[in-house]
Amino acid sequence: MSQAIPVTDELERFRLDGRVAIVAGGTGGIGSRLTRALGRVGARVVVHGRDQGRADAVVQGLRDEGVEALAVIGDLTRHADSDRIVDEALDAFGRVDVIVNTVGGAAGTALYPAESYPEHEWDRIVDLNLRASLLPTQAAARAMIAGGRGGRVLHFSSVRGQLGIDNGFSAYVAAKGALDALTRQQATEWAKHAITVNAISPTFVATEQAANLLADEKFRAGLEARIPLHRIADTDDVVGASLLLCSDASSFITGQILTLDGGLTACQ
Repeated sequence: MSQAIPVTDELERFRLDGRVAIVAGGTGGIGSRLTRALGRVGARVVVHGRDQGRADAVVQGLRDEGVEALAVIGDLTRHADSDRIVDEALDAFGRVDVIVNTVGGAAGTALYPAESYPEHEWDRIVDLNLRASLLPTQAAARAMIAGGRGGRVLHFSSVRGQLGIDNGFSAYVAAKGALDALTRQQATEWAKHAITVNAISPTFVATEQAANLLADEKFRAGLEARIPLHRIADTDDVVGASLLLCSDASSFITGQILTLDGGLTACQ
């Protein structure tokens, strides 16, 4: 019988010491929480945002905890900006090992009937929820391939990639469904480079972006009634799954969509 491995050694699988993690959307509710989680397990963290002040504030918070961190600013729906933020990460830290894509949302700002969904709004929502994950991931994957050390890609999708909703969400549902498919395709193509690609698919998470909807007591009560755990997720709920999928603990997991929804899709 082999000797038992101490728990402390097992937990080392979840550490990211010496590695560099880019968090796209790192100034948002989920993204900023994940920057702290990644930093606390040893990663050097590149915080992407569109507002310099917010990005600098997240970086300062990380540095206060002893985490090496860098703020990068850009519009990830643009090739040039997406390539540049990866170049800045390489210039600062010499490598890229992880990218977490949390940019997205805004479904509630573009609710239209499926038969008359306006093209300009379709483009805006699809760009935000699909293109903004595609472009930085392509740049990060090129860096990972060149580095020859493998890597981790983690997309943030939504249960709406699997479930329709009678609420004018055509563009959002289409974008998240495509992101799920893209996750599987990237995983298939990049496996030969030891790069794993997975997605987390949450329902509502209590963030600033969702605050207006969740402030409606009737809406919130109806949502909680449909979730078997009878509560809304908070940002701490995404940490464990994210650290798993960004670390060596998930070395044989790729092409998967991990639904993080309190059991919602189990009973739909």
